[in-house]
Amino acid sequence: MKNLLQVKEFLDQKAGEFNRPGFIKNDPISIPHRFKKKQDIEIAGIFAAVLAWGQRVTIINKCNDLLERMENDPHHFVLDHSSKDLESLLTFKHRTFNATDALYFIEFLKSYYQKYDTLESAFQVDTADVTIEQGLIRFHNLFFSLEDAPARTRKHISTPERKSACKRLAMYLRWMVRKDSHGVDFGIWKNIKPAQLVCPCDVHVERVARKLKLIKRKQVDWQTALELTNNLRKLDPVDPVKYDFALFGLGIERSYEL
Repeated sequence: MKNLLQVKEFLDQKAGEFNRPGFIKNDPISIPHRFKKKQDIEIAGIFAAVLAWGQRVTIINKCNDLLERMENDPHHFVLDHSSKDLESLLTFKHRTFNATDALYFIEFLKSYYQKYDTLESAFQVDTADVTIEQGLIRFHNLFFSLEDAPARTRKHISTPERKSACKRLAMYLRWMVRKDSHGVDFGIWKNIKPAQLVCPCDVHVERVARKLKLIKRKQVDWQTALELTNNLRKLDPVDPVKYDFALFGLGIERSYEL
């Protein structure tokens, strides 16, 4: 890459190639796309993002399995399940996410949706905030505010306060906040601005971003995610995280020469 203008032209082109309906089928975002109701999208989306670990085919299969255990009606299940209904979750497992985690997620979501209509307010940020950092901290603290929150579940909800890159939650917020004409991201949350989003910095994105000199920091943590996003903001200050499509897609293809 010779200069920033070339990087922008290249990534604009690639973002356009990957940010299209055909992307949905083979990505975890296909899970919330199964639903029309806002709360179902939010709940299916948070599970899909948290379980987005490993091969995408496996992630999608595991998410579908989990939703089947909720009778493919997540908002209704969260609010109106019986103790017997919860038995369906006792044998669920994906990587290190197990029944203890699933049951606590359901408990938190029930407590939350009994009070609020949308999960958006759990990630509330001030309009003057440059990024979603405070929203992620707020969500983490709220999520683990119930008395019986299991310590083991903390590894599944990251926070910038622990210097995590928060890649899965950053991806989830991209899904909920971004909206364009391509129909991949949902854009159902209106109080967080796309400009405040932070780019999910997974292994594919990181590899390409380093190749394009958008990341210099050696480790991958919250500061790395901010460094990447700050550089993407130079390309598009209003919607910097649209380039997640380009970086991730190029990383999957392992093709990123200008």
